[in-house]
Formats: sequence, structure tokens, C-alpha cells
Amino acid sequence: MTLVGCNVNNCAYNTNGTCYANKVSVNGKKARTSNNTCCSSFVNESNYSNFSNSAIDDSQCNYLNCTVKTCVHNAGSICALRDVAITSNTDSAHSLSETYCGSFRCK
Repeated sequence: MTLVGCNVNNCAYNTNGTCYANKVSVNGKKARTSNNTCCSSFVNESNYSNFSNSAIDDSQCNYLNCTVKTCVHNAGSICALRDVAITSNTDSAHSLSETYCGSFRCK
């Protein structure tokens, strides 16, 4: 199980800095920096209720999909890290393009 730390304060899956989505997807196929990645699992809680209770067994992420082929941690579309940081440059992200993987390291 991967622990996904999240400082995207208004994501419906975020509770106290931890992501409770069952599956998290990080995208950015040709990323050269972390800002070229995004968390495609981001859901703005202003449009939906809090999803932190939606985890199958009340635990953190069970699967971390990663399409960022340029990341050293990508192991065949799965992130090899046990701890991942999803973050944002804004106080309140409005779309997934305002999120990024802070654990990204370019090959």
C-alpha cells in the first residue's frame, strides 16, 4: 500500500494531509519537471462532498498508477515509491492541472 501525502487542501479525497482515494493516477507522459505532472484523481470538494470515507477498508491508497514515463520511480505504469507527495502551487486548486507530483524525479 502506498501512502499518498496530499497538500491539495480542497481535494475531496484529502483528510488531514493524507489521500484516501482507493486508486490514484498521476499523469504527465513527457514531464521534465514536477510541474508538468498532475494528479488526475483530483476532485474539487466544492463540486462534491468529502470522499475520504470512500476507501474500501478505511485505509489509504491501494494502487498508484503513473503514466509519467520520464520519472525514475515509474515501474511499468506503477509508482515504485511507498510514500508519494501530491501538492499544488495554489491554496485552492480548481482543476487537476493545478496539482502535481512532488515526488517526481526526471530520468
